[in-house]
Amino acid sequence: MSNGLNLSPIKIILMLGLIIFGLISTLAITNYIKTAKVVNNQSINSQFVINESPQQIIENQWIISSAQAQELVAQGATILDARSCKILNPQSLLNATCISWQEFSQSQSPFKGKLLTDDKILTEKLQAIGIFYNKPVIVFGNTINGWGEDGRIVWMLRTLGHQKSFLVDGGFAALVKGGFPTVNFTKNNSPLRGDFVVNRNKNWHISQNELKTSLEKDNLVIIDTRDLQEYAGKTPYGEQNGGHIPGAIHIYFKYWLDNNGMLLSRDKILEMLTEKGITKDKIIVTYCTGGVRSAWSTSVLTDLGFNVKNYSGSMWEWSASSSDIYPLEISRKEGVGSRE
Repeated sequence: MSNGLNLSPIKIILMLGLIIFGLISTLAITNYIKTAKVVNNQSINSQFVINESPQQIIENQWIISSAQAQELVAQGATILDARSCKILNPQSLLNATCISWQEFSQSQSPFKGKLLTDDKILTEKLQAIGIFYNKPVIVFGNTINGWGEDGRIVWMLRTLGHQKSFLVDGGFAALVKGGFPTVNFTKNNSPLRGDFVVNRNKNWHISQNELKTSLEKDNLVIIDTRDLQEYAGKTPYGEQNGGHIPGAIHIYFKYWLDNNGMLLSRDKILEMLTEKGITKDKIIVTYCTGGVRSAWSTSVLTDLGFNVKNYSGSMWEWSASSSDIYPLEISRKEGVGSRE
């Protein structure tokens, strides 16, 4: 007589299979939860960057977190150090190539803020530092003491046709904090020669004459990204005349950074812009002295979804031109353009 506990070999095998399957499923779910926590913890080091994997990074995203940068580097991205490595920074990141924005700009005053005009020369320079068509480029700088050089390089690469170039929120300090290996600076790490060929994109650039003819447009917003004394008329960096472009709003480029050199949250920056009357239906032009601080601002604003162009000639070019054609305003009221 059966007591109900006698099982056939087939039933025993099936039951064992179900038990093993359950154990495997439990372990998989546990591992998934742990992995999700790790990824989440890596992503929250920046309040500004949208938490996307490298595969989800699109052309309109110009700014990435240190965690995203490390993932891109693991996939073969080119690393550019936009700081003054040779003078002020004895250390850099492993496999980074140190460059300066001046290498790609005109040398003659008052056009030092403008890119070289010869695409063949620019192509040669970019290939020499390891820029490839299909490899992302990450650029970092010194966000606390720098001038936005990383943004200038990213703006330049985008303008010259490389649409997978990004600046790292928090720059060098954020990457080191995130565990990226450092090395003592050497003259060059001899990168592999790239295959990138310049193919200019006009979306993020405006010339002096184009800006002049646009001054009266209702939907134009001009942002002066220099400090307040420059906006008010001081000329500490070789401008031939002081003042600001008529109608320009003053927003010093570092207003968008916290004390640690990290970008403020997207919502905070958008709130600051809205308070100034700057909305996404406007066309924005940024400028500074030589198109560096303004290029960094262009990178941030473009990442936020604004239609923005950098006037790279900036005050070096504008102030050296005829004031009858390219006028300047000087602020007489204390505090004009300050961040209230």
